[in-house]
Amino acid sequence: MGLTASLAAVSLGEGSTPLVAAGRLSAATGFDLHLKCDGVNPTGSFKDRGMVVAVGRAAESGARAVVCASTGNTAASAAAYAARAGLPAIVLTPAGAIATAKRAQALAAGAQLLEVRGTFDDALRLCRELGARPGYVLVNSINPDRIEGQKSVVFEILEQLGTVPEIIALPFGGGGNVTAVAAGLHEAGVSCRIVVGEAAERATTWASAIRIAEPAHAAHVAELVASGRVEVVTLSEDEIRAAWRRLAMEEGVFCEPASAAGFAALLRSGAGSGSKQPIVCILTGHGLKDPGALEAADEGTVVEATLDAVLEAVG
Repeated sequence: MGLTASLAAVSLGEGSTPLVAAGRLSAATGFDLHLKCDGVNPTGSFKDRGMVVAVGRAAESGARAVVCASTGNTAASAAAYAARAGLPAIVLTPAGAIATAKRAQALAAGAQLLEVRGTFDDALRLCRELGARPGYVLVNSINPDRIEGQKSVVFEILEQLGTVPEIIALPFGGGGNVTAVAAGLHEAGVSCRIVVGEAAERATTWASAIRIAEPAHAAHVAELVASGRVEVVTLSEDEIRAAWRRLAMEEGVFCEPASAAGFAALLRSGAGSGSKQPIVCILTGHGLKDPGALEAADEGTVVEATLDAVLEAVG
């Protein structure tokens, strides 16, 4: 998707993220697996693809400020692009529920961060109300400009692969990215299955980026499921953790926990196993976005500063 001159002025160089062939995981799973590493976008998540459009158009319209509800990644992205556009950003998050790194990103970029004593859904309700007032533009994914920008991931995948994948797998939190991928495939005139992973424990999941009890795009995702275009796989916390570990340990790709939900969904459903067609997992955020997840990783080993101690430790 090309940007107009005014939107290009807001751009931070989002998009054009790597598509990595996952050889070891392909051999182990029977998939011809490729990883779309959207965690290398400027603020560390896929949100930047749509945010540049939403904030840029808000600036074009003479907005007073942009506003969003967030579990973290939207906050970081909205704050960065608002700063780029010279607009205030007002961010509402559930109290105590935002990962430290994402909170730091939003605050560093100058956002006014308000912690709501309630859920993400409470925060989004308040943002809808504020966004209905003159001068305030809501930049959550219910803003169609966000979906317009996020569709770009599909065109990149098609160009990088040189063919149409059998399946695109990704996480399912609020449903905005699922909606965008489906829209991108439709616009490109190609058919591809979409497999999405959601947490069984939506309201409390360890995968904080998809900790959304009531997805804003639930109705549209249900329509996509009914049409046979999307398969939703509900995952346990253990399945998400295991997939997250495998991506890092077997392919060296460190993503945030929520990003692993698409891969976990593939493993659970068995969709595409043994197929000769490529399968793409969109990894939506970088692992450093959620340092709290490191609590699930093994501790390092402390040794004395001698070669003997090192040799003993490595066995």
